Amino acid sequence: MEIPAPEAGVVKEIKVNLGDMVSEGSLILMLEPSGEATAPAVAEVVKEEKVVAPAAPAKVAAPAPKPASKVSPTAKINEASFSKAYATPSVRKFARELGVDLGQVDGTGRKGRISKEDVQGFVKRVLSQPATGGLGVAPMPETDFSQWGEIESKLLSKINKLTGQFLHRNWVTIPHVTQFDEADITDMESFRKGMAAEYKERGIKITPLVFLMKAVVSALKEFPRFNSSLDSSGENLIMKSYFNVGIAIDTPDGLVVPVVQGVDRKSLVDLAVELGEISVKAREKKLKPSDMQGGSITISSLGGIGGTKFTPIVNAPEVAILGVSRSKMQPVWNGSEFEPRLMLPLSLSYDHRVIDGADGARFTSFLSRVLSDTRRLLL
Repeated sequence: MEIPAPEAGVVKEIKVNLGDMVSEGSLILMLEPSGEATAPAVAEVVKEEKVVAPAAPAKVAAPAPKPASKVSPTAKINEASFSKAYATPSVRKFARELGVDLGQVDGTGRKGRISKEDVQGFVKRVLSQPATGGLGVAPMPETDFSQWGEIESKLLSKINKLTGQFLHRNWVTIPHVTQFDEADITDMESFRKGMAAEYKERGIKITPLVFLMKAVVSALKEFPRFNSSLDSSGENLIMKSYFNVGIAIDTPDGLVVPVVQGVDRKSLVDLAVELGEISVKAREKKLKPSDMQGGSITISSLGGIGGTKFTPIVNAPEVAILGVSRSKMQPVWNGSEFEPRLMLPLSLSYDHRVIDGADGARFTSFLSRVLSDTRRLLL
């Protein structure tokens, strides 16, 4: 574990032994600042110095309140998140001078280390937003929850923090619409169970998800705009000729979305084998960044848990995501009588800048027809 020091210097004495348990504020070593013969500084565990760097008044020549305010992209630095950020002392000092909360900066270095360039990029992005601060939403106020009872503070996992940032960005920048529908999967499920029994002896698990993946690809071919992305200018639509499907996987550390490449070229059995492999990689934290890139659309299935409907958040730069809930038997009118049919709830969220409501309804209707007739999956 790397511990940031308040300043550069020479370690004169180590106060802890290998394997010792330490907590915030514990004395771990004596540090003599470089080039000074003064008393050695005391280093504490993951505890950022509370003294804010001088504001360098000499650089502010005449009263210029507007430029000065723009130099500070964050209204207030959260000392807790700032101290836990993975950055060197020089980067920390640089961030304080600019008024940047390192807890909000994504590090691009090894293991997420934040560099000076990351801080500069963060400032540029913030200053390029409207004067209202993007959406003009005030930050959540500091709250002392301990006043109502016993509490415990737990650090978010790295996956939680990363996905949280991406989901928040996607939610506030993409105009979402969610189309709800149902698919009759009675025949599909009957076929799947027979197929699953056949391949179980070979250690291959045939799940409903592989049928969904093939059905979604059929829908993407029928409605190409769902297999596209907006370019960075927001003025051009990038149409994709490949069919890669992201699969949201729930892990103990948070949500990850590996991408299965070339779903249109693979059989149901091929997809079942690959799904098993990527699920293991996800839970063992062996996924690489390249394993989670290049998707056409994402499927988020909560069928194994429960629920009826939900609003999945679009996984940008994709323009649509399909949510699937738990199927259940329902009475369905067949024209002459009610009969029990296994119905699968579908929740399709899409980017309204690219897809109109009518096309959203057409997409789910087409998808429902494909899922209700297993033969269509073979076309």
